[in-house]
Amino acid sequence: METMAVKPQPMSDNPLLQMEFLIPFDRIHADQVEPAIAKLIEDARRSLDALTSDPNAPTYANTMHALDMLTEHIEYAMGIVRHLEAVATTPELRAAFNKVQPEVSAFYSSLPLNEKLWRRVQAYAATAEAGDLTGARQRYLRKTIDNFRRHGAELDPAGKKRLAEIDVDLAMATTKFAENVLDSTNVFELVIRDHAQLAGLPESAVAAAEASAESKGIARPAWRFTLQAPSYTALMTYLDDAAIRRQVYEAFVTRATEERRDNRPLIRRILALRREKANLLGFRDFSDLVLEDRMAHRGARAQEFLDDLKRKTEVHFHRENEDLIVFAGKGELAPWDIGYYAEKQRAALYDFDEEALRPYFPLESVVSGMFEIVRRLYGVRVIEKSGAPVWDPAVTYYEIRDEAGDELYGSFYADWYPRENKRGGAWMDAFITGVESDGRFSPHAGLICGNLTPPLGDKPATLTHREVQTIFHEFGHLLHHCLSRVKVRSLSGTNVAWDFVELPSQIMENWTWEREALDLFAGHFQTGALIPDDLYDRMIRARNFRAANAQMRQLGFGFVDLALHREFSPEREDVLEFARAVLQSFSAARLPEDYAMIAGFTHLFANPVGYGAGYYSYKWAEVLDADAFTMFRQEGIFSRAVGQRFRGNILAKGDSEDPAVLYRGFIGRDPDPNALLERSGLLTR
Repeated sequence: METMAVKPQPMSDNPLLQMEFLIPFDRIHADQVEPAIAKLIEDARRSLDALTSDPNAPTYANTMHALDMLTEHIEYAMGIVRHLEAVATTPELRAAFNKVQPEVSAFYSSLPLNEKLWRRVQAYAATAEAGDLTGARQRYLRKTIDNFRRHGAELDPAGKKRLAEIDVDLAMATTKFAENVLDSTNVFELVIRDHAQLAGLPESAVAAAEASAESKGIARPAWRFTLQAPSYTALMTYLDDAAIRRQVYEAFVTRATEERRDNRPLIRRILALRREKANLLGFRDFSDLVLEDRMAHRGARAQEFLDDLKRKTEVHFHRENEDLIVFAGKGELAPWDIGYYAEKQRAALYDFDEEALRPYFPLESVVSGMFEIVRRLYGVRVIEKSGAPVWDPAVTYYEIRDEAGDELYGSFYADWYPRENKRGGAWMDAFITGVESDGRFSPHAGLICGNLTPPLGDKPATLTHREVQTIFHEFGHLLHHCLSRVKVRSLSGTNVAWDFVELPSQIMENWTWEREALDLFAGHFQTGALIPDDLYDRMIRARNFRAANAQMRQLGFGFVDLALHREFSPEREDVLEFARAVLQSFSAARLPEDYAMIAGFTHLFANPVGYGAGYYSYKWAEVLDADAFTMFRQEGIFSRAVGQRFRGNILAKGDSEDPAVLYRGFIGRDPDPNALLERSGLLTR
């Protein structure tokens, strides 16, 4: 987005006030945000008044459907603004977003606290029509009542007032947390001028660092490194110079602790507010509040799940780390040594260097091959379309249609490369959720974003295998959104329990390991040659290298998340010390005293809820995906029959049924908890 002077505009010219399927990103500017959101909140309040004051007897149409659609336009506009602030931020846009965020949060918080609305929903629930509801509509009514209670509908006036204040405070604190992480990440740069100090780095990383320096106008010779994922990961994995690895590692794990960008007070504030909210609503802690409507249901159940996986993984974890120390020939390894020596060990054991795969993964081929895979599995075509307004020239726009090309299921934008005005990580989000009208569904619209290795000069973007997995993962989320066929908007697409939402994304990663699938998209960017058999064999043999460490890393995040939300006392304990103590047993090396990963943990603290008390969801869903993929292995990884079962029972259903029921509908039984351990080579029988 361009930075531009604020000038008055007629409200009719404000593109945020009309819901357009082809979003006019070229016409959206920061000065339009505040007036648009104020107008949309005003309109929603009028609609709410009409709903609650309707003199007619409550029906599904005038009560539940009206409630389901009440916030659609606000969600659309705020989704666009939030997205642009994440991918094309400017000082003006950030200020506008921060101004409207509390107002929007307050409006959403007010809905379950609205006494007239609560009485209207209860009155409808007592009708004969409500008693005859089935399927998604019945589930929506029950979940609405449960959700209202969980959000304070039965509190006294003082409790409702305090709850609304908490929600606004959480919106402001979590937004500031995310801004601090982005700003702290961007403020760091390391410029190396001596080529000898680049020893060990692959050619792709050296070229990227040189291009980064050139983009900043730094005189040659110069190689610029940042804390963005492609730069940071390459340096920590391959650079021979341990002193530089240490410098960059320490910068990364202390992000957002410096003056003016210190997230430590914000973490304490967020945790205290979440705990107060849970207690106010009658829950022991925040984990019990947020998990009540998820597959685990209680914080204790999520903790038991993590405890069990940790117990089954620890022996392999310790053995891997002992082997690495012996390989490195040192008595102890520092945290900035682990990735470096692990890569050396993997090369020695399997004669495998992940960089050897990079030439076989040009981005365009990966994406087109992925589209062919989903065509075979689900009978859908993905077509790139030109002419759509975008927020950056690198963004591409696609449509998802039925195999014949007649029916449009949805569209999406893809933004794959890092920029300094874009937050880190990879994610999927929704702009429009299609709804049924006159027996037909309107199409969905969404987006997928990443921070992958960008192209250099005339050379296309060539990816690591991990980056390929990222693309498949986010596209799995996108399919869950765009192939949804649920008659209730609030239960559609990815609006499912957070310990179920990762199943459609994580299962997609399996195809990045299968030879038949790789042959559809893994072709050398210069010759088109497929991955040689010996290289593929080495990749497969190395797949589970240090699998226990990878698993323990994720378990550590889940443990610290639950510990912070179930045990930590913000008033009495230091958050960095507390988090470091929890994470130490999951680390392959001794963590430094100033280890502050938690201050940059956006999954937990960049959203009023986010993955707070729910990070275990990744492992929970990984058990589901490992088990579910066994069906494709048994009947063929391109089996249209299995694909249609998965589409019909999982991708199309959203939250229209209990996720355990949906899973059994696909596979015919409950999940096998050992499937993940077996896939990872960690199953001890």
